[in-house]
This record gives sequence, C-alpha cells and structure tokens, in this order.
Amino acid sequence: MSSVKVGFALCGSFCTFEKAITQMERLAEKDFRLIPIMSYNAFSTSTRFGKAEDIRKRIEEICGRSIISSISEAEPLGPKGMTDIMVVAPCTGNTAAKLANAVTDTPVTMAVKSHLRQSKPVLLSIATNDALGASAQNIGKLLNTRHFYFVPFSQDDPVRKPNSLVADFDLLIPAMELALSEKQLQPVIC
Repeated sequence: MSSVKVGFALCGSFCTFEKAITQMERLAEKDFRLIPIMSYNAFSTSTRFGKAEDIRKRIEEICGRSIISSISEAEPLGPKGMTDIMVVAPCTGNTAAKLANAVTDTPVTMAVKSHLRQSKPVLLSIATNDALGASAQNIGKLLNTRHFYFVPFSQDDPVRKPNSLVADFDLLIPAMELALSEKQLQPVIC
C-alpha cells in the first residue's frame, strides 16, 4: 500500500479535525503518499478547536508537502494521475450537497471532480448536524453514485442532536482499503 497516492481533503467540521488528522498520521506511518487539500473555510478559519495556522502547519508536517488550497491547484490532480483515492474527512453536509449536485466551487469539490475523471474511488467521512434532515437526500444520492464510498457512520448524539451523523474515523483506513477494491465497508450504518 505504500505506493498508494491518497488525496486527503478536509472540510469545515472543525470538531472532527483531530480525528481526521489522527487518521492522516496513521496513513503517513503506513507510508501512504498523502496530498493534503482543504476547503477555503477549513484552510482559513480559526475556531475553539484550533488556530488555522497551527492546523495547516501540522498537516503539512504530516504530509511533507504544501496544502492544496485553491481550485486552480486542485484541478490537475485527475489529469496528472496524482491520486489513487480521494478521502474527504471530514465531509460536511455542505460539501456532500455540492458533490451530489455537481457543484465545483471549492478546492475540495474540484479535487473530487478532477479525481473522478479517472473513475477512481472517493471515500467520504460524513460529519454533519443535518444528515438526517436537509442533507439526507444528498447523502442518499451519493450512496447510490458510482465511485463514492463511505466510512461507516452513526448518530453521535441522538438526544441533543437527533439529525446529526458522524463517521467512525477509526474505520477510515479499512474503509479506504476496501474502496480501493471498489467495495463498501459494511455495515455502513453502525
């Protein structure tokens, strides 16, 4: 697996950044070649979960390369065959909606679109407070779209956030390994 090139894209579910970056570290330890990509908001927004500059620095140290943070930087990924799989972790409801409806207006959505030109797998690690509400139709659409795979997910707080779903980030690597063989890790809903 050390020759596998992984595009690792982060969107603005800041509360799951630590889980996503931990998986990025595990992939790096296994010698996967990582290409970091961040949405505009993920790249530039400081929150109570960390300062944007510190998060970017950590990601670049893990990956050993600069973060792709613009649409123009993301566009060549597919045509140049730079990735074998695209991981979007975390994948927000906003990004899932854009992917389900072919909207390409961020570095992450362009990276996925460009990557899909080669008919290669995309692994989504859902983290959204409205997955069982307004985002449900988009997640359903992606579940039925070729080349899209999911890290298994569940409700993270059914009492206080009944529409929220979050992927089990500890299953990211096994889900990725299966997605590379065009298989979905089961069960999808934990």
